[in-house]
Amino acid sequence: MNYDLIVIGGGAAGLTSSGMAASLGMKTLMVEADRLGGDCTWTGCIPSKALLHIASDWYRSAKADVFTDGVSTRKLDFKKVRAEVHRIRELVYDEADRPDIYRSMGVEVAFGRAAFTGPNTITISDGHSVRSETSRFFVVATGSKPTIPPIGGLESVPHLTNESLFELSELPERLLIVGGGPIGCEMAQAFRRLGSEVTIVEMSDRLLPRDDPKATAVLQSALKAEGVELILGSKVDRVEMSGSKISCHIITPIGASTYMASHILLATGRTPNTAGLSLERAGVHLDNGAASVDLRCRTNVRHIYAAGDVAGRHAFTHMAEHMAKTAVTNIALKIPKRMEVNTIPWVTYTDPEVAALGSNEQELLKSGVHFDTYEFPYGKVDRALAEGEQPGLIRVFARPRDGKIYGASIVGKGAGDMVGELALAMRNGISLRKISDTIHAYPTYALGVRRAADQWYVRKQSVLLVKTLKRLFGYRGQLPDLSDPKAVK
Repeated sequence: MNYDLIVIGGGAAGLTSSGMAASLGMKTLMVEADRLGGDCTWTGCIPSKALLHIASDWYRSAKADVFTDGVSTRKLDFKKVRAEVHRIRELVYDEADRPDIYRSMGVEVAFGRAAFTGPNTITISDGHSVRSETSRFFVVATGSKPTIPPIGGLESVPHLTNESLFELSELPERLLIVGGGPIGCEMAQAFRRLGSEVTIVEMSDRLLPRDDPKATAVLQSALKAEGVELILGSKVDRVEMSGSKISCHIITPIGASTYMASHILLATGRTPNTAGLSLERAGVHLDNGAASVDLRCRTNVRHIYAAGDVAGRHAFTHMAEHMAKTAVTNIALKIPKRMEVNTIPWVTYTDPEVAALGSNEQELLKSGVHFDTYEFPYGKVDRALAEGEQPGLIRVFARPRDGKIYGASIVGKGAGDMVGELALAMRNGISLRKISDTIHAYPTYALGVRRAADQWYVRKQSVLLVKTLKRLFGYRGQLPDLSDPKAVK
């Protein structure tokens, strides 16, 4: 065999797999068809968060005009916006993804398209030549691509996905977004804040269908307040050009309507990148186009693993990295490591942010698990009051007996950072009691997590115990309603 490990794909999962394997002494080859960094660096996480940040600065600076004595005459230069987004992703690439960085680690980097010709053999074609390589182990980490929905006439109409969105040179006048998931919501807010008219069409009756309904209700109110139009429980049936505009036929619960857009953004999910890999020649089974894996990230072929979006499990960069570590631990160290499935956090980076962890309320109710919900509103978080960030809510689902955490939902400023504390607690069996007993700095948003944990203490407090204390020591205080979450601040 030419290599100990060949990694196919140079995105988050591929970079993590390659670097870790080389550091453990494996002769490693990483094959990438385009540029290292993958979707996250070039068309996903980094450019979208950069655009959100720029849009937030622009929006908040306009709101700050209320503190001036004149009217702002600012005008957005969208070409500069695009240039800044491109600068930031190039910065991330230079700092973390350049081939030289991985070559210095001992990883051989090859550019071209890989395809299996047998269980232990691949070819690599760069458009000029084809080489054949063999390896003892493989990690397939080819990521995913945007799912194109079945909309009539779409093939004849220019449309955007995350792969083309960040190359726009002009701000869309009227942007129709198909899909109200994380990408759709984030880009709706970003472009609305920059000045576009924005409409989201979502088939579900609410945005972010995977998230807590109470959290999504807060987000929906915020987007509406900023002028984003929401058409829920609806779908775009067909599109066609009408002069320079795109005529969009939308089917809603109360009938059909037409929306005239300057641009359409498709944000309807992701499809695993397995086409062209010839995985069947290696004997790898596919499940709905994904390289199906077990909890060790191993396919049905014992020496072939898959990590990241291509496995069809969770389309998160942090999950791709976790799966890569799991795969290489099993390959290189022969330690039977399993990937986490119950403590996966995810975040939608809108304003307010929406974060979730573990099981949601609906899943717990369906499973029959006995749990209580412990809530704390941002309206009682002093830092949120000081900064005018009151719309928000922290919800933790936990076992009443001992405060074991089953899941959480947070909507509000800093939600994505705060959910990390709960993920750490859930992963390590840290109860709400221990969170409540932990000193948190004041005034911080994270203090809201502790306040939510305090609710467990309040409910666990025995009425009988309090009555006994009153009789024993002669205390004269009035017994509060311990079931009322307002009893604790």
